[in-house]
Amino acid sequence: MLKKLLIVTYYWPPLGGGGVQRWLKMSKYLREYGWEPVILTTEGAETGMIDESLLSEVVEGTRLYRVPIWEPFDLYKRFLGKKKDERMYSGFLSDSDGGSNWKKELSLWIRGNVFIPDAKRFWIGPASRKLRQILKEEQIDAIVSTGPPHTTHLIAMKGRGKMNIPWVADFRDPWTNIDFYEKLKLSKWADRKHHKLEKKVLRTAEAVVTVTWSWAEDFYRDSGVRPQVITNGFDPADFTDQPEALDEKFSLAHIGSLNPDRDPKVLWEALAALRNEIDGFERDLEIKFIGPVDAQVHASIRKYGLEDFVNDLGSMPHKEVMPLMMRSQILLLLVNNTANVSGIIPGKLYEYLGSGRPVLCIGPDHNDSVRVVRETRGGATIGYEEVEMMKDYLKESYLSFQQGKLTSNSEGIERFSRRKLAGNYVELLEKLTAGGDKQADQ
Repeated sequence: MLKKLLIVTYYWPPLGGGGVQRWLKMSKYLREYGWEPVILTTEGAETGMIDESLLSEVVEGTRLYRVPIWEPFDLYKRFLGKKKDERMYSGFLSDSDGGSNWKKELSLWIRGNVFIPDAKRFWIGPASRKLRQILKEEQIDAIVSTGPPHTTHLIAMKGRGKMNIPWVADFRDPWTNIDFYEKLKLSKWADRKHHKLEKKVLRTAEAVVTVTWSWAEDFYRDSGVRPQVITNGFDPADFTDQPEALDEKFSLAHIGSLNPDRDPKVLWEALAALRNEIDGFERDLEIKFIGPVDAQVHASIRKYGLEDFVNDLGSMPHKEVMPLMMRSQILLLLVNNTANVSGIIPGKLYEYLGSGRPVLCIGPDHNDSVRVVRETRGGATIGYEEVEMMKDYLKESYLSFQQGKLTSNSEGIERFSRRKLAGNYVELLEKLTAGGDKQADQ
């Protein structure tokens, strides 16, 4: 008989975007290891993207419990003068959603000081009650809560209560060490509240998992709890239909949201210079965006005179993104140019590696994305200010493109396959359900 894992997640199909992928893919392979996924998720969630194609990836027969959620975004949109049915990609933190500065500033203050741990907090009560009901009606062997939003961890903690069911807090992103934490305009009281709740989750859960090595060290330093690292990954099944040919253009493609903190000015500067230095470069260049791009990034591109080379495809279903990724000449991985970036590994990096195309990673040397690209030999890593190095890389890549030899020779990426990572998670679950010790140094 299969053991049952209750997964508490805000993101689940038909919601799209990066937050869905980890546990949608993980649940796909759990049964191969003797575990049955049971999903507790939202109904009526406010998110920037709907991707109906992801419904086909939900394992047939998966038990699914949806709990209605009320979110303050309707009030927020009304405050900014937007329509009720208008979706917003970046919530409270982006300037591209419009609205006057004072309204944005006030909204941001409310986000950080009133909505603790996040704007999904009104889901805690109804979802924790539903979780208790599920525990009574189903023979659940373990619970995983995955955040952000970190509201999910409070749901698991409150809903489980004193029941002796192992709980894993899964952090896809940090809580108080997230790169935008300092932008939340927190009062001293709110800052203490965030840290108190975070430590309570870390020290109450039987195990803590995070997705990068630097974040694991941050959690350990701040709480004394040492998480296990189980990274994100790629699903080989997404790459079975190889495209017949690569792009005819020298295409540099970015997949996913592109906000001002990731604006690669070093790339724009190098491309602008090479237009005048290399014959044919201007004719062949294409900058391909798949996903929402902030207005500030477009302004930066115009500053360097590159707007005519942009092919902005907008948001697309995941299934349609894969062949576009595999056709691209170079895939752009842009690490936030902010504090607390050492642990940032965008989930798409692993899909980039799985696609077999060269990766251009722009970010600091101490970042874990750089570590993965270098360990797998999946592409090039260049710093925010290294314009000459960027020009040299692009020149060499363009020459290889002209010769039909622009390829990737990545190695050892099998350890990042979703099937392998599901197996890693099951090893932890088996230990916990057998009475293994909590992962903490007290």
